[in-house]
Amino acid sequence: MPHPIEPTQPPPTAAYGVPWAISRTDRTHPVVLNAGPEPVDFVKVMRSDASPAHLVDLWGQVLPAETIELCLCDSDLDDVVVTIAWFRQTDGLEYVWRFVV
Repeated sequence: MPHPIEPTQPPPTAAYGVPWAISRTDRTHPVVLNAGPEPVDFVKVMRSDASPAHLVDLWGQVLPAETIELCLCDSDLDDVVVTIAWFRQTDGLEYVWRFVV
């Protein structure tokens, strides 16, 4: 019989705002900004239209105010969904956020 998994720490009680801001001045090259006050770790980006060989783009740590440009030249901009996943240093949890251009 399966047993419930006991959490080792309670979930966070305060809301955490997504640290990302997207500049869509050029839709084929949106710029992702870490607008949050803290660095984020192990950042990875996935596109809904990526081939299996290019499914995940690993960015590593992204510092506050750091920007990274995405290249969506080969994408159908009306259909592509970009997913960003990252870990927060303060709680060690993984967060995920999706956006469209």
